[in-house]
Amino acid sequence: MSTLPIITLPTQALSNDGCEGTSTGSLEVATLNSDDLAAAASGDSASDAAKTQASTELSPDEQGAPGQRDHNGKLYIETVGCQMNMLDSELVVAALRREGYELTSQPDDADTILFNTCSVREHAEHKIYSALGRLKHARKQRPQQVIGVMGCMAQKDQSLIFDRAPHVDIVVGTGQMAEIPGLIKNARKDRERALAVSLDRKAGTRREVSASFQSYDPLREPEMRPSPYQAFVRIMFGCDKFCTYCVVPMTRGPEQSRLPSEILAEVAHLAGQGVKEVTLLGQTVNSYKCVENGKTWRLSDLLAAMHETPGMLRFKFVTSYPRDMTDDLLIALRDLPKCSHYIHVPLQHGCDDVLSRMKRGYTTAHYREMHQRIKEYLPHSAVSSDFIVGFCGETEESHQKSLEAIREYRFKNSFIFKYSERPGTKAQSLFRDDIPDDVKKRRNQELLELQNEISEEDNAAFIGREVEVLVEGPSKNAIKKADSSLKEQLTGRTRCDRIVVFDGNPRLAGSLAQVVVHDVTPTTLVGSILTREVQHGSSSLLPILV
Repeated sequence: MSTLPIITLPTQALSNDGCEGTSTGSLEVATLNSDDLAAAASGDSASDAAKTQASTELSPDEQGAPGQRDHNGKLYIETVGCQMNMLDSELVVAALRREGYELTSQPDDADTILFNTCSVREHAEHKIYSALGRLKHARKQRPQQVIGVMGCMAQKDQSLIFDRAPHVDIVVGTGQMAEIPGLIKNARKDRERALAVSLDRKAGTRREVSASFQSYDPLREPEMRPSPYQAFVRIMFGCDKFCTYCVVPMTRGPEQSRLPSEILAEVAHLAGQGVKEVTLLGQTVNSYKCVENGKTWRLSDLLAAMHETPGMLRFKFVTSYPRDMTDDLLIALRDLPKCSHYIHVPLQHGCDDVLSRMKRGYTTAHYREMHQRIKEYLPHSAVSSDFIVGFCGETEESHQKSLEAIREYRFKNSFIFKYSERPGTKAQSLFRDDIPDDVKKRRNQELLELQNEISEEDNAAFIGREVEVLVEGPSKNAIKKADSSLKEQLTGRTRCDRIVVFDGNPRLAGSLAQVVVHDVTPTTLVGSILTREVQHGSSSLLPILV
C-alpha cells in the first residue's frame, strides 16, 4: 500500500478577545497511506488544521521535458458566483502578482488557469466542468500549463474533480486560498496533483473545523474590482444557519467574525488606493459580532467607525438575515450619511410551510415585522430579496403566496432561482425534489415578470426627481462602443442602490453627481447630469441641464 505526502497548512487559532485570528506556524510534513487519505477526505478523521493532499504523479508523457516546464507568466482566472468569490479572486490575483504573474483575458494565452467556483446551484458547477473539458486537449500541447479549481465546488467535490477532469493540477478549498501560489509552483515543478481543503463540519470540534477554514492576508488587486472606486471587504466567514437547501455551511465553514481593527485598517488602506465605496460581505452580514479589547462590536459599531474614514463616500453590506435586523443597525443607517439606504434581506418564500422545510428560522410574520421596522426608520430605503421556486413540496397555493409577498413588499429587485438539489444538504436526504422542471420554469417566470412590473412602476416615481449618484464610470454600452469622445454614457448608483445612466465626462468617475431622471426601465433610471453655472456679474447659482 503506497504512502502519499500530506502537508499541514498554517492553522488559525481563537484569539483571546473572542474573534478569529491567525497563527502562522511552520509547515509540518508527514505521511498518510491511501486508506487514511480516503477516510480523511470523507470526514472520518479529525485534524487541527487544513490538509494539502498530493495524489500520484502524472505520467512522464504528461510531464513534458524539463526545459518545457518554464511558464509564460500569464494568468487567466474565471470567477463564478457571489461577491465572496469575486473578493477571493481579487486576493488570489494580488498574491500571484507578487510572484510576477500578469492577467490575461484569454485562456489560450495563459500557462496558469484558475477557476473560482460556486456550488449553490447545479448550473454553476456544470459550467465549470464544461470549461475544464474544453481545456483537456489543449493541455496536451502545453505540458507546462497548470490548471486549478478553487472555491466552493473544490471544497465540496474535492478529489471527484480529479476523477472528472484528470488534467486538473490543484484543487483548493475556500479556506486555503493563501496557499495557491505555492501549490502552483509545486505543481509545475513536480507535476503532482494537490488537494488542499478544509475539514468537514463533522470531522472535528468547532475550533478545529474553524481553524481549517483559514483567514487570509488581505492583499488587494484593483484590476479585479467592479471599478477602481468600489471594493469588497469581508467582515465574516462561514455560516451556521444550516438552511436545508444550502451547501454554504459546508463549503465556507463555521461562522466567524474578523477583528474590527483588521477590518478598519483594510478600509483605510482601500481609501488610500482611491476607493470611494466599500461593500461589506458576510453570508449573514448583520449577524456580525466580535469582542476586541473588551468591547463588543456589532455591524452598527463597524459602520460608525468606518464612517470617519477620510475619502470614503459610501458604505453598503450584503447579505442580511431577517432575524438579525436589529434596531441599532437601522438607526446607524438612518443617522450616518455615508451609509446606503439599501438592504438585501432575502425572504426566500412567501409560504410558512415552505420556510419551515427550508429551515429558514423565521415566519412570514417575522419578516413582515422586520420590513415594517425598516420602513419606519428608513422610509425611502430600498429592500431586495431572493426567492427559490419549486422547492420540495411547493404547491400552487404556496407559489401564489410568494407572488403575494412580492406585491406586498414591492422589492426593488429580487434574485429568483429554480430549486436545485445539492448533494450533502438536508433537503436532499429529507425531501423529494418533486416539482417538475417545466413547473419550476413557469413559476420562476411568473415571479420574474411580477417583480419587473413592480420595479418599473416604482422606478417611474423617480421621473422628474433629482437624485445623488456615486459615479462608477462608463456604462456597459459605452464600454462596448469604446467611444473616446469627451462625453459618454456613465453609470452609477443612488443612495438606495438604483442604477442610473446618464451622459457625462468620464472624469466624474469616483465622485458624487446630481442627476435629473427623465426615463426608466425595470432595472435602470435614465437621466441627465445637473450642472451649475455662475452667470457673469452674479454670485447666484443657476441649475442648467446638459
